[in-house]
Amino acid sequence: MNTVPPLCPLCRSNQTHRYHTEQRAKVLPRDYLRCGNCALVFVPAVFHLDAAAEKAVYDQHQNLPDDAGYRKFLGRVFEPLQQRLQPGAAGLDFGCGPGPTLALMFAEAGFSCANYDLYYCHQPEHLSRPYDYIVSTEVVEHLSAPGQVLCQLIGLLKPGGWLGLMTKRLTTDAAFADWHYTLDPTHISFFADDSFRWLAARYQLDLEFCGPDVVLLQKPTA
Repeated sequence: MNTVPPLCPLCRSNQTHRYHTEQRAKVLPRDYLRCGNCALVFVPAVFHLDAAAEKAVYDQHQNLPDDAGYRKFLGRVFEPLQQRLQPGAAGLDFGCGPGPTLALMFAEAGFSCANYDLYYCHQPEHLSRPYDYIVSTEVVEHLSAPGQVLCQLIGLLKPGGWLGLMTKRLTTDAAFADWHYTLDPTHISFFADDSFRWLAARYQLDLEFCGPDVVLLQKPTA
């Protein structure tokens, strides 16, 4: 019996097909599907961790504001984004984690920044007001419904506002089988350049690729 392929969690297309099956030892076995419309590679829901198991993985992260190495890592998105902001810009760090650091970095540069995280800073009121910029580092790869979440974030941006995303991007099919990014069981959505091009076209955003893992998207001013 033929089964109906799951819809792409980014663009909701039904043009999805089996892309890869994890076969490495000591790695959680799971399948990956790819969307023929937006090029997103994603893990079907049957292989997703439950909330408790997912948070247990996140609790192992040791990312703190006084860690110079962590600040340097975040600087890959912080630097190009803060250079594009107007004085007094107010923003949001979506998925700030247990040791919010970007908000401090933006504050040090003269910009206010609220924090939100589903597990560590769950303040829904921060998702109901407009922002000049939103930054989200190492988050979109964890999303089971990236299209829904990104639509929500784009909707929070003021005209001319910026969305800064940091995530490793899929390059070639050959590289995927040994890609370290798939070793994390909480990584379930993998974006290619074309995935972000689809997103930019869908919402009429200006798109900039800033290195292999940083993307900036700007909302039209009118």
